[in-house]
Amino acid sequence: MPTILAVESSCDETSVAIVTNRNVIANVVASQIKLHEQYGGVVPELASRRHLEMINPCIDQAMTESGLSWSDIDAIASTVTPGLVGSLIVGVTAAKTLAMVHNKPFLGIHHLEGHIYASYLGEPSLKPPFLCLLVSGGHTSLIHVIKSGVYKTIGSTRDDAAGEAFDKVARLLNLSYPGGPIIDKLAKEGNPHAFKLPEGKVSLPNNQGYHPYDSSFSGLKTAMLRLIQGLQKENPDSLPVADLCASFQYTVAQALTKRAIRACLDLNLDTIAVGGGVAANSALRNTLQAEAQNHNLQVFFPPLKYCTDNGAMIACAGEEHFINKMRSPLSLGVSSRMNLENIEQLYSVN
Repeated sequence: MPTILAVESSCDETSVAIVTNRNVIANVVASQIKLHEQYGGVVPELASRRHLEMINPCIDQAMTESGLSWSDIDAIASTVTPGLVGSLIVGVTAAKTLAMVHNKPFLGIHHLEGHIYASYLGEPSLKPPFLCLLVSGGHTSLIHVIKSGVYKTIGSTRDDAAGEAFDKVARLLNLSYPGGPIIDKLAKEGNPHAFKLPEGKVSLPNNQGYHPYDSSFSGLKTAMLRLIQGLQKENPDSLPVADLCASFQYTVAQALTKRAIRACLDLNLDTIAVGGGVAANSALRNTLQAEAQNHNLQVFFPPLKYCTDNGAMIACAGEEHFINKMRSPLSLGVSSRMNLENIEQLYSVN
């Protein structure tokens, strides 16, 4: 099986990993959370500068941890889309340079495909077709994984992504950034049924009901704002933060679970793979697992360390494309967005 070294630098983690046969040999991640938390979100210019500082140390560490030489590496992969353009350029430039210096093929990887392949790292036997629920700070999508490299997005968010909603609600509650982990922690101490909140249904035109798979979280965020403001007026010194976190998290988990289960059943699939940072959320894991069991469906979550952005998932996707004889030209550029359905534009058949 081929051995792939991959670089991930699409947002606020610099990561370099080496993977073979869906086994992670090395996975180095330099997080930028401390850098951005004072701003309550990622500052693109600061992110790209930190990537520039960390990319070479991460490459060196990954090679050292793997115990491999460059002759053992079969190809170099890197995230090329979607993401912050300045951050992507750092990673792609490093990956292309390695490919040229060591005479290795280059593979440009779609970031969302990487999140799909994160589930393969925990369940190597996973095979298409299956449904992927991809939930992160920038994306909330239901993706029909038809076969390797062939995808159809059947549902997405109309506004805030799920992870983005967690960050914004955490800010409303004066909690730390990123919002997901701290809300999950506090929710364990609260009552998920303390406050009834809207799930955010998306209306179809001409009063035809609601979209079965699309999500909306801006209304939930606004409902939380009004609820918090009302509670503060009643008792400014005692806000029930744990109950608010639990109720918010419960609502998000219910909304995502309902859509994922329905989509899986409608497509006559029997497997759901979950990817993205919100895949680490305990309420989503418990709710989706329980509901899937009720419908005789199987659910795979990545190991927690592969839920957030990492090079291992990029390398895993790159390995599949390499085996299928796909190669990317060194002239391939980066882009802030690209539909997953257009992934073939990144490759030519060798």
